Amino acid sequence: MEPTAEAGVKYSGYLEHCDEPFCTNCYSKSPGLMKLGKDITLGGLEIGLLTMKKGEVARFVFTPYYAYGQQGCPPLIPPNATVMFEVEVLDFLDSEECDAFFELTAEQQGTFPLQKVLKVADTEREFGNYLYCKRHFEGAKDRYKRAFSVLARSLSSEAEQRQINASKLLVLLNLSLTYLKLERPAQALAYGQKALEIDQRNAKALFRCGQACLCMTEYEKARDFLVRAQHIQPFNHDINNELKKLARTSPADKRAVFGWEGDLPLGTRRSRHRIYVLGKGARAASCFESVKFCVYTQPDFPEVGFVCHILRLFPEEPSPAVGEEGVPSLCVLFEENSSLTSDLLQVLGCF
Repeated sequence: MEPTAEAGVKYSGYLEHCDEPFCTNCYSKSPGLMKLGKDITLGGLEIGLLTMKKGEVARFVFTPYYAYGQQGCPPLIPPNATVMFEVEVLDFLDSEECDAFFELTAEQQGTFPLQKVLKVADTEREFGNYLYCKRHFEGAKDRYKRAFSVLARSLSSEAEQRQINASKLLVLLNLSLTYLKLERPAQALAYGQKALEIDQRNAKALFRCGQACLCMTEYEKARDFLVRAQHIQPFNHDINNELKKLARTSPADKRAVFGWEGDLPLGTRRSRHRIYVLGKGARAASCFESVKFCVYTQPDFPEVGFVCHILRLFPEEPSPAVGEEGVPSLCVLFEENSSLTSDLLQVLGCF
């Protein structure tokens, strides 16, 4: 471990001839990161950790000189006490370049080489990822914000801007997700929209925005974001499950999830190679032309849907033996034995 590292450490400290620790963090499922020389100040413990690697467990015995000295630390530690520490290194990240960067003035940071700036931002994001995985969402959010602040600089070329934007996009997506975990959907939406300013077809950003709007009960906005995400990744289980959740949450969205307005289609019938959908003619056709996928649900098993890639549309072709006379219909031709066969069955339950 490097002297500039921040480490996830489990430890317990014992006095001689004592079975109970006088200090421990082992009752915490996921200890936070501690910085050597700042959060870990016991001389012997700091020296011991420098000799360790990730996943290692060690036991150190410290004389008073390397522990609490001649005076001890009343009332827990008596004078001239020899102590024993059991230590496990869960993980560590080197923060040397980050420390050096944040010690600079704003003017000096502006002249820092781009590749080093990107490395600092990436390291801060890694710290955030570690804390997020340990469910320390507040700490993760702060690290992601530090990473984003590093990337706020004016650049001289489009190539540099593309590199900065690629790093920004990752951080913004992480911030959006973290704010969702913190149950602060307005902020999650704001950062998701910032990500979309960089890449308007980013399915993950659209998905995060949809989740945030659903949390805020803004169902129309949620539907818009989620359907746009589904257009890009039509077989993404998380997106389709969120659409199911939206349909269950808002009855109106049972009619709107796949683009319909007004009443639900009156019925569907399936032949060997076609799906016939009764609906509102041009509106239904427009919907399917944009979605390029159709969902057929069996009446007896509404939770089972066949997701079919649309090959051709026949808005004017009548569907045989279904529905009311004069109701426009939409006929969709699909191929059952296409390369998408393995993806055709999806449990959607949206109708």
